[in-house]
Amino acid sequence: MISFHDILYVSPAAISKIALQLGPFAIHWYAILIVIGAVLAVIVAMREAPRKGLTGDDVIDLLLWAFVPALIVTRAYYVAFQWDYYSQNPSQIIAIWDGGGAIYGTIIGGAIVLVIFCRVRHINILDMLDIVMPGVLLAQGIGRWGNFINQEAYGGAVSNLNWLPSFLRNQMYIDGSYHLPTFLFESIPDLVGAILIIAFRHKLKLRRGEVFAFYLIWYGITRFIVEGMRDDSLMFLGARVSQVLSGVLVVIGVLYIGYQRLTQDPEKLAQKEQK
Repeated sequence: MISFHDILYVSPAAISKIALQLGPFAIHWYAILIVIGAVLAVIVAMREAPRKGLTGDDVIDLLLWAFVPALIVTRAYYVAFQWDYYSQNPSQIIAIWDGGGAIYGTIIGGAIVLVIFCRVRHINILDMLDIVMPGVLLAQGIGRWGNFINQEAYGGAVSNLNWLPSFLRNQMYIDGSYHLPTFLFESIPDLVGAILIIAFRHKLKLRRGEVFAFYLIWYGITRFIVEGMRDDSLMFLGARVSQVLSGVLVVIGVLYIGYQRLTQDPEKLAQKEQK
C-alpha cells in the first residue's frame, strides 16, 4: 500500500526526510535530489560531448562505470574521518540514505574511474573533464538541498535567521538553536558557476582543460569559504580537511591556466586539440 509520509512537514518546524513511503520502503528526499542532480549533469554532458568528438553513449558509459565506485568512495571517505563514531556503530556505515557523504570522496572516486575509463577508451582525459565538470557543479548545487532536508552540513549557531524565508529558517533550527544555512551559501555559487560556464564556454576562447580548471578554482574558493563556517567539518591533525583540499584545487587550477596561457603556443594547441 502506498502512503505519503507527510510529504512536506513532520511538524510545523521541520521538513520530513522521507518523500514517499512504500510499505516498509522509504524514498528519501536526499536520494531524489541526488538523482535529479545526476540526471541533469548527464544531460548537460551529453549535449557537450559531440563538440569534443564524443557521443552521448560515451557519457552514459562513464556514468555506468563510475556510479558504484564513486558512491563507495563517497561514503568510505566520510566514514574514515568519522571512525570514532562508526567503529562504535558499524551498522550505520551503509546508511548513506541518512546523509553522511563527502563530495570530495565523490570527486576522488569519480576521477579515478574517469582516468581508467579514458585510458581504456582512448579518450583525451582533459576533453572528458571539460565535458562533465559543468554538470558536476550543477549537481552539487542541487544536492546541497538534500543536506538541508537532512539537517546536516550546517554552520555555527546564531541568534536568529529572520532574513530567511520561514521554511528555510525552520529547518535550520537544530538542537535548540538556529544555525547558518551553509548548504545555501554553497548551493547558490555552485548553481551560478554552472550556469556561467555552460552559457559562456563556447563564447570564450577556452583551451583544452580550462573548463575543468575553472571548476577547480570556482568550487575550491566557494568550498574553502563555506567550510570555515561549518560546525561539522571533517578534521585531520587539527585542520579542516575540505579546506586543505579546496586550497590545493585552487592552486592547481590557477597554475594550469597560467601554464596554458603563458607557455603554450595557441596555434600548436589548436592543432593538438583537433587530433
